Amino acid sequence: MGFRDLNIKIEYRSKLTDIARDFMVPVLSEAVSYKRAVGFFSSSALLEIAPGIGRIALKGGRIKLIASPNLSEGDVEAISKGYALREHLLKERLLRELPKVEELSVLDRNRFNMLANLIASGVLDIRIAFAESSSGMGIYHDKTAILEDGLGDKIAFFGSMNETRNALVENYEVIHVFKAWNDSEGRVRAEESAFDAIWNGYEPGLVTFEFPEVKEEIVRRYLVKEPDYEDDLIGDSAPSSCGEAKSGQPHIPDFEGFEVRGYQQAAIDEWSRCGYRGLFDMATGTGKTITSLLAVLQLYEETQGNLAVIITCPYQHLVEQWLEDLAHFGIDPIVAYSKSSQKDWKTRLKRAIYYRRMKRPNRQFFCLITTNATLVTDAVQEMLSKLHGNVLFLADEAHNLGASGYQKVLNPDWEFRLALSATFDRHHDEDGTAVLRSYFGKTCIYYPLEQAIRDGKLCEYRYYPIPVTLTDDELGEYRKLTRELGKCFAKGKGGKRELTSRGEIVAQKRARLVAAARNKISALEKAIIPYLDTRHILVYCGAAQMLGEGEDETTAGEDDARQISVVVDLLGNKLGMSVSKFTSEEDIGERETLKQEFSDGNLQALVAIKCLDEGVNIPNIRTAFMLASTTNPKEYIQRRGRLLRKAKGKNYAEIFDFITLPYSADVASGQGIEEVKSVYALIDNEVTRASEFARHAQNFSEAQSFVDEISESFRLDELRLIAELKEQEGA
Repeated sequence: MGFRDLNIKIEYRSKLTDIARDFMVPVLSEAVSYKRAVGFFSSSALLEIAPGIGRIALKGGRIKLIASPNLSEGDVEAISKGYALREHLLKERLLRELPKVEELSVLDRNRFNMLANLIASGVLDIRIAFAESSSGMGIYHDKTAILEDGLGDKIAFFGSMNETRNALVENYEVIHVFKAWNDSEGRVRAEESAFDAIWNGYEPGLVTFEFPEVKEEIVRRYLVKEPDYEDDLIGDSAPSSCGEAKSGQPHIPDFEGFEVRGYQQAAIDEWSRCGYRGLFDMATGTGKTITSLLAVLQLYEETQGNLAVIITCPYQHLVEQWLEDLAHFGIDPIVAYSKSSQKDWKTRLKRAIYYRRMKRPNRQFFCLITTNATLVTDAVQEMLSKLHGNVLFLADEAHNLGASGYQKVLNPDWEFRLALSATFDRHHDEDGTAVLRSYFGKTCIYYPLEQAIRDGKLCEYRYYPIPVTLTDDELGEYRKLTRELGKCFAKGKGGKRELTSRGEIVAQKRARLVAAARNKISALEKAIIPYLDTRHILVYCGAAQMLGEGEDETTAGEDDARQISVVVDLLGNKLGMSVSKFTSEEDIGERETLKQEFSDGNLQALVAIKCLDEGVNIPNIRTAFMLASTTNPKEYIQRRGRLLRKAKGKNYAEIFDFITLPYSADVASGQGIEEVKSVYALIDNEVTRASEFARHAQNFSEAQSFVDEISESFRLDELRLIAELKEQEGA
């Protein structure tokens, strides 16, 4: 990573942005060389940006600082009377700026220890420059910096900012930034040449001194221990308030129309009775996030603001969606994941933890929001191991944490716990589910989809299953994979048959074959014809693909990408609809733009993959064509819930579900039981999903008649009985 990965602006104004937090700390965190020329200098400025400087030391980098002494008119007059007096008086004035150790707080002693270590180790060198001519002595007042990252890229900035606490925090300051890779005028090169000339003492009109006695005094007076340069806070110390994370004080949202719903308060009350531990099992789209933040608010009041809140989500964009709701509650969190806009989030987190440990007034509450993949890293776990006292661990889509690789984030020392999920039980993972239930506790609210529809929290829907058959080639491949899958079981814990890792690969391959069935495209074309002039359409492609451990974003597979391309071509080129794909290839900003265009009706349709599995919030979807197939109830239940989010003018949703069959119902009716046994898994999975969707649909009778027809044609009840008996025999 380097400067080009940062969002470096061309200008920073102190009344519009926090220069230290938003510019200085991020660039210093990537720099291996820092050349800084200032007017007046105070050592407090180095302490303000100490996190970045520590990282320069780790990288074997160098810091060169040129400053001008802060001299009075009397000093200048005295110096002009004699050359010998000049050096003595300058040294005296510089030493006078150094405070006595006994005057420093513990925090500031550690800060000066950092400065002393940087000098002692040769990382930091300081030289004093001033203007000199035949008429006398003047102040050197250039304010420029040149930084270089580990990739050789350079930036320069100049402006009115001095390296003092007053300049960094209080005054109205402006700096202008130039990037060498986008600098046709050569400003970066010119500024560095000028700096080097001054540093080396051959710039006309300027005199430069090293003053080793001053540096020696800093080391002698303040160096007491070797700092941990990996720790941005320098052991038990922390940078000053400049650029610190401000989590804010939680409060009830004050926008018009906000109200706490009865079922939300009931959930919070039960959570409180359970010692602030438990699960909110609420249908997707019924307000789990808002309910959980109301719970945070109640616990915040109960602890009188002495509370740290750790929120984790499986996906990066879910974090971004949480930020909108957190803002409504007055919470400004630390945002921690690989692509976070807060490049200094590690510094913010260490600072927040330090303030809690030191019991700093008004710093006992903070909120961290992160992804599972970031939370599980050793670096974050090490930081959080220092967090004690009142801690609330809030897990969104908590079922993901049941995976063996994520269970280490379930910190037993965190007293308060809250899990959110519409589908808490893990698919084919009873052990993982048991670990989660043991950790989080009982279910404080069960608010299923059917109740949410009855209560008007989700809209009603109509369900239209569309049968699609495999081609002969696809059916042959499906049977081949099924036979191979039958050989991929082994005895697991308790003697249960478990799918091997090889079996998981085969099962995923078979699932993708079903999802990408070629006949789905012609079936889609036929089904979508009546909707050519309508808007707010979603076409959902691809097989289900769960996040791997350590991942917080997904990518489309080759088959998925191919299906998306075919669908976009069909809708956009052949049928003349305004359409765009909505995949992991689009970043968070692009997704937000597409969502807005879709909501405004400028886009008729989105062709998407995984967005309904990943929690993307698009309430305006009226009609969904579900090409994607999944055997996991957790996934298709979540997908349906997200389609039923309410929106203005949305009275009901329509769901077209492409049910993949090995062959037609007519063909199945003429086959024997042995023939249909080879495709039992496919039929059972597809009919189970269709039955679940039909159960709560407005057009239940119509949809259920399809389910009954397929079940009867493929003799599904008989096949299920055979499968049950076989399982009992193997037990």
